Amino acid sequence: MSISGVICDIEGTTSSISFVHKVLFPLSLQRLDSFLQLHAGDSAVREQLEALACRLYGSARPEGDLVALLTPVLRGYIEKDVKDTTLKWIQGKIWKEAFESGAVKGHVYPDVPAVLRTWYEAGISLFIYSSGSVEAQQLLFRYSEAGDLTPLFRGYFDTTTGGKRESASYAAIAHRAGIPPERLLFLSDVVEELSAARSAGLQTCLLLREGAPAPAGYSGPKAVDFTEVQQLFFR
Repeated sequence: MSISGVICDIEGTTSSISFVHKVLFPLSLQRLDSFLQLHAGDSAVREQLEALACRLYGSARPEGDLVALLTPVLRGYIEKDVKDTTLKWIQGKIWKEAFESGAVKGHVYPDVPAVLRTWYEAGISLFIYSSGSVEAQQLLFRYSEAGDLTPLFRGYFDTTTGGKRESASYAAIAHRAGIPPERLLFLSDVVEELSAARSAGLQTCLLLREGAPAPAGYSGPKAVDFTEVQQLFFR
């Protein structure tokens, strides 16, 4: 079955895990307090904090200032890499300031831009699906070390679509993309995500970046970079 669309994870797939965990996460941790203090009155920030408080406490929310209440929670989420939608939204806003000021450039592996362009020029629809917010995804590729790559992508998906280890998320992406699941290829470095995608009928490939070994028991397609993905699926 020929492939009409490719869905890419980010961490460990298009970009190094170390860039996210050693550059972006520490940056958001460093700037979290000042961002929340500065933007506490913004309606969009308030809405995100209210949603988090509702998820955490329901009707039993403690009294007091919402920023003071939730800042320690959000700091803990960053340190533990919790996939919370409010945290990801706030991180996206913090990173936006850093990317736009030129303080940070988005890392992409050297093989990624050329292969993405090859697929794009061949008429393959390209998508990103990551736990980071859609805004954060767009920033990474707009301000990447290889220049603005956003024109290559047709769409972006984050955890508002659903969890990355849930089969329904991939079915929803296929539906929104308007492409039959069996004509979509999902690339990720996480076996559980690939299993969920396969359950929804997608083709999959495990990325083994920087010498990473395949997990025990994994028998599906695997590649060390996008060039090898090209050789495996697009010959």
